[in-house]
Amino acid sequence: MPSSSLIPLAGPEKLTPPARLKRWWQRLAPQRQDRFAVLAPLVAVVLFLAAIVAAFGYLRLEEIEREQEAVNRDVEYTQQRLRLRLLERQEQLMRIAREVSNRELDADEFQSRAEAIVNQYPELESLSWIDNRRNVKASFGSVSLAPHLVKKIGSTLEPGESVSSYNLARELQQPIYAMHAAGANSPAVLQLHIPFSDRARFLGVLLAEYSIDGLFRYGVPAEVSARYAVSFHDANGGLLAGTSIAPRKPGARLLPWDKPVNFYEVPVSPVGNGLIIRAQAYRASLGVVGSGLFWLVNALSLMTAWMLIANWRHTRRRMQAQQALISETSFRRAMENSMLTGMRALDLQGRITYVNPAFCRMTGWSEPDLVGRTAPFPYWPEADIDSLSSRLQEELAGKIQSSGIQFRVKRRDGSLFDARLYVSPLIDAHGIQTGWMTSMTDISEPNRIRDQLSASHERFTTVLEALDASISVAPLGSDELLFANKLYRLWFGTEAGGHLQLVAEAGVPATPTSDDSLDPVDAFAGLPTNSLPDSDPESAELYVDALGKWLEVRTRYLSWVDGRLAQMVIATDITARRVAEEQSAAQIERAQTASRLITMGEMASSVAHELNQPLTAINNYCNGMVSRIKSQQISEDELLGALEKTAKQAQRAGQIIHRIRSFVKRSEPNRSPSNIESMVDEAVELVEIEMRRRNVRLTHYVAPRLPVLLVDPILIEQVLVNLLKNAAESVDAAQRPTAQRSVMLRVAPTQVDDKPVIEFAVLDSGQGLAPEVMARLYEAFHSTKAEGMGIGLSLCRSIVESHLGRMKAENLYNGPDLTGCCFSFWIPMIEVLPPKARLPAGQANDNQGHPSKT
Repeated sequence: MPSSSLIPLAGPEKLTPPARLKRWWQRLAPQRQDRFAVLAPLVAVVLFLAAIVAAFGYLRLEEIEREQEAVNRDVEYTQQRLRLRLLERQEQLMRIAREVSNRELDADEFQSRAEAIVNQYPELESLSWIDNRRNVKASFGSVSLAPHLVKKIGSTLEPGESVSSYNLARELQQPIYAMHAAGANSPAVLQLHIPFSDRARFLGVLLAEYSIDGLFRYGVPAEVSARYAVSFHDANGGLLAGTSIAPRKPGARLLPWDKPVNFYEVPVSPVGNGLIIRAQAYRASLGVVGSGLFWLVNALSLMTAWMLIANWRHTRRRMQAQQALISETSFRRAMENSMLTGMRALDLQGRITYVNPAFCRMTGWSEPDLVGRTAPFPYWPEADIDSLSSRLQEELAGKIQSSGIQFRVKRRDGSLFDARLYVSPLIDAHGIQTGWMTSMTDISEPNRIRDQLSASHERFTTVLEALDASISVAPLGSDELLFANKLYRLWFGTEAGGHLQLVAEAGVPATPTSDDSLDPVDAFAGLPTNSLPDSDPESAELYVDALGKWLEVRTRYLSWVDGRLAQMVIATDITARRVAEEQSAAQIERAQTASRLITMGEMASSVAHELNQPLTAINNYCNGMVSRIKSQQISEDELLGALEKTAKQAQRAGQIIHRIRSFVKRSEPNRSPSNIESMVDEAVELVEIEMRRRNVRLTHYVAPRLPVLLVDPILIEQVLVNLLKNAAESVDAAQRPTAQRSVMLRVAPTQVDDKPVIEFAVLDSGQGLAPEVMARLYEAFHSTKAEGMGIGLSLCRSIVESHLGRMKAENLYNGPDLTGCCFSFWIPMIEVLPPKARLPAGQANDNQGHPSKT
C-alpha cells in the first residue's frame, strides 16, 4: 500500500467549529458578508437589551411572588384570629341559650347576663331573646348603638333577612350566621341565631348582633393592618369595613413588571361567604436608582440599535444603487450587443470612440480595428472616399438631415452593401455635447424588395391596362378617383363620374340613403375592413346610352392602401353576349311555336274527325229543318229546338278551333298568376281527341286547395300536352290490351330540398324507355320516332327550367316486369300576389280537384 494512503484526509468532519465558521464565511458572497457584518452588531444589541429586560422582569416577578406569599400567610392568620374570636363568643352565647332552654334563666336574668357580655366584648352590639312567635322577650344593646336600633321588648322581629335566618335556625336547630345589609339609617351587622329547644320543641332563638367595625377593630391584628390594607366585604364584593387600594389604571403602567397590587381574600369562618376578609399589599417604590438604570440601559440600547439600523439602511441603499448601476450597465451592454442596428460614436474631431457588435458584424472589422481610427475609415469603398469625406464633414458640422443618408459600405472581404446612416448629437450627463452618435442599417434587402415591388407593380399595371374590362376604384363618400385603367379612361375619362354612374345604375348604393341617422359614408362603416375583400362581389347588367353598350358591372368593397374604405367597379362589355342571348331566346320561341305546330299536325286527323262530328250534326239539323219547313211539317217549338241544337254544335266546333288556335299561337312569354286546375283542364281537353283515337283511357287528379303559380300557362300546357301525347303513343306502340291502355296525370304538392313545390306526373302503361334512350332523352334533334324532330322533350325541359323547376323520367316496374314509364316535373311555389289581387273567380275556381275519366 502506498505511504500516501496513511495520511488522514482533512475532510469537513475533521474541522473545528472555528474552522467551519471561517470556511462558511469565505464561501459567502461579498454582498452577504456585508449584510452579516452590519446585522451582527444589531442582533447583539437586541439580545443584550432582551437580557436586561428579562433580568429585571425575573427579579420583579420573584419579589411579587414572595410578597403574594406573605399576603396569603397574614390573611390566613387574621382569618384564624377572627374565627377563634367568633367561636369563643358563640360558646358563651350557646351556654346562655342552654340555660334559657332549661329554664334556668328568666327574662330579667337574661337581661343582666346580656348586659355583662355586651359590655365585656365591644364587638357585640346587642343580645336579644326572641320567642317562638318572633316576639322580643328581652334585649340589651351597647351604649354606642343608636336608640332606634335597640329592639324593644314585646316588639316583633323585623321581616327580611332576620326572619329568614330565624326560620333557618328553627329548621336546622343549630347556630346560623347571617349578614344583615346596611340600610338607610342602619349599618351592616353580623347576626348569630342560636335556637332554644326543649325536648325537640322550638322555643325561640338567641339573636346576637356583631358590629362589623368592632370585629375589624378588635379582630384584625395590628401588625397585619400596618402592613396591608385590610378590609371586610360582603358576598357581592361591597366594602363593609377597613380600607381598600384603588386599582391602577392600565395606562399608568410604565414598566413591563408593573403588575396590579397583590391581594388575597378568604371567607371568615364560621360566617362563610357572607363575610370576606381581603388584604392588599402596599406598593413600595421601585427606587429611582433601579428605574433610572433600567431606562438608561434601554435608551442606550435603543440608540445603538437605531444607529446600527441607520447604518445598515445606508449601506443597503448604497449596495442597491451599486447593484442597479451594474444591472443597468449590463442591460444596456446586452441591449447594444443584441441590436441588429450598427452603432458608432465619433468625438468632435471625427475619431471613432465606440462601435457595437452589430456594426462589427456588418463591416467585418473588429472593435480594436475601428476604435481610434480617423477618416478615411477602412469600411469606405475606394471609389466613394471623396464623397464620404464630404459627408463626414457635414456630419461633424451637424448638417445631416434627420431622414438620414444612404451610402455604400465595404466589408472586410471586399463585398459591398447598401446602408442608411442616422446621426444625432451625443450628450453626456452634464448636458455637454461630446461627439456624434451614428446608427447604421443594412438596407440591401429592402432595396431589393422595393425594386421587385416596383417591377411587380409595373407588370400588374400593364396587365390591368391591357384588360378588356373597365376597372376603377374610388373611396366611399368622395369624388376622388383612386385608380382607373386604360379602358375606363377611354370610356369615361379621368374623372370619377363614370364610376359613380355605374355604381348608381347597378343598384349598389355608395352611401346609405334609407336612414339619415346612419353614417353618410357607407353601410359598412364601422365594420373591420380586413374582411371586406373576402365578401361576395355584387353584379348587375345595364345598358349605357352614352356608349351604346351593354355592360356587366361588378362591385366589391376593399381596404385601400392608406386604410380608407373604397369601392372597386369592374365593367365588362357584354353587348355581343346580350345580342346572342336575344337571338337564342327568339330561336327558342320559334322552336316552341314550331313544336306546337308539329304537335297539332300530328293530331290533325284526330282534330278533323272531332270537328267533323259537330259539322255533320249542323248539316243534318239544317237539312232536316229545310225539308220540314218546305213541307210545312214543323212547328215553331220544334224549329226553335232544332236551331238551339244547331247553335250548340256550332259552339262546340268553335271551342275546338279556339283551343287549338290558342295552343299554336305565337306570343311573348307572359308569366302571370295561373290556376293549376284550369291549365290541367285545358291540356286534357286538347289531348282527349288523341286519346280516343288511340283507344287510351286518360285519368287525371288535381289535389285540392292548390295555390296559384307564377308561370306562363300556355308553356305549361304545351309541356303537359307533349307528355300526355307521348304517353298515349307509348301505350299504343306497346299494343297493350284494352284494360291496360291507360294514362294518368297527377298534380299534388310535395317537398324538394325542404322547399314546397307542385309536382306534375304523367304515368303510362307503355313499353318504357330503353337505357340508351334514357341517356339521350333530352338531347336536341334526337328522336325514337321515324317522323319526329327530336325537339319536344328538349323544349319541355327548357320550359320547366325557365320556371326554376326540374324534370325527370323513370321506368315503372311491378317486380321484375316493366309496366310503364313516368315523366314528372315540379314548379316551386312562390307567393306572388296579395289575396285581393288574385285571379277572378271565373279563372281561378275553388281548386277542388277530382279524378275523371274520358
